[in-house]
Amino acid sequence: MQNHIILQFVLIFAGAALFATVFLYLKQPIILAYIALGVCVGPNGLGLINDAEQIDQLAHVGIILLLFLIGLNFQPGKLVGLLGRVGLVALVTCILFMLIILIAALLLGYPLLDSLIIGAALMFSSTIVSMKLIPTTQLHHHHIGEVMISVLLIQDVIAIVLIVLVTEGGMDSITVSVVLLLLKLVGLSIFSFVFVKFVITHLFLKFDVIKEHTFVMALGWGLFVAGAADMIGLSLEMGAFIAGISLATVPIALVIAEELKPLRDFFLILFFFSIGAEFDLVISQELIVPGLMITVLLMVAKPVIFKLGFKAIGEKPEHSAQLGVRLGQASEFSLLIAFSALASGLIDERSSYLIQLVVVLTFIASTYWVVNAYPTPISYKRGQRKD
Repeated sequence: MQNHIILQFVLIFAGAALFATVFLYLKQPIILAYIALGVCVGPNGLGLINDAEQIDQLAHVGIILLLFLIGLNFQPGKLVGLLGRVGLVALVTCILFMLIILIAALLLGYPLLDSLIIGAALMFSSTIVSMKLIPTTQLHHHHIGEVMISVLLIQDVIAIVLIVLVTEGGMDSITVSVVLLLLKLVGLSIFSFVFVKFVITHLFLKFDVIKEHTFVMALGWGLFVAGAADMIGLSLEMGAFIAGISLATVPIALVIAEELKPLRDFFLILFFFSIGAEFDLVISQELIVPGLMITVLLMVAKPVIFKLGFKAIGEKPEHSAQLGVRLGQASEFSLLIAFSALASGLIDERSSYLIQLVVVLTFIASTYWVVNAYPTPISYKRGQRKD
């Protein structure tokens, strides 16, 4: 049973239906039901699924589709303006978060290099949690989403450079890495916009009456550019976003986005399940005190510092406060950095598990906070539920 992907799907989605129903009856966020299911039936729980690697790879498709759909809702000109306006906020806040966690880890007895990597890993915010919980149908929420994704994109660039440095094991090539990264970004973006303008738009117009063709063409384009980005050393997520924003120039972009939402949600269930399945309760018990301390520190520091940063660039106070809370967790990139640093021998297993524990705890705490304080697509309160 453990090695049969179809039976794994049966177990995951039947279990997800059961857990989601129970969590909704208990008025708990539905995302947490999928994480809880992963903890219960994964390798470190009942062991009904002993190898979560296959599921983890499939789950990554949900992240790719989410970034692709975010791009489909962006106008390229507006994004360029936003990146320029929030760029300094993103950079300064990353540095502050890294320093805060670095000092905290040192005080908890972790070595300097481990503390530095723990701080660097946890300075990022989660694209998945942030964007999954933001409505897009109201104008001010659409604006908040645009500001959030601008910050998250800059964080993604920093995270990719950091992963390159961790895996290659040196700081000497940081300038070269950044320059190459920017050149690859520009090159892939130019290719994407040119191809959409002269090839894909023409095909959409020619076969616009065949909805299935539009769906397959859009999905194929998003996954193709994501794969191309991965091949040239960028992230799959960044490639998917570039594919989406290049396709946002076609007239039916919003229609395509609506059609792809159910497919995105299918794979995101797998993503949250895989987070729970990789969570080791035994090891995490040994790290619960430092994990909780850093989680509380992050959950306090990020909303406050983000709020001050956004107010400094002219965002409304209520928008700044909401942005701070919505960006107040660690990131899925934190897990990648933890795994890369452990594989490179830069940190020990204890430090890697601490990062993983804080990611899971901040995902849970942030989801509770956002769902209970602001409108989200998954709120169990009717007045707060907005898509």
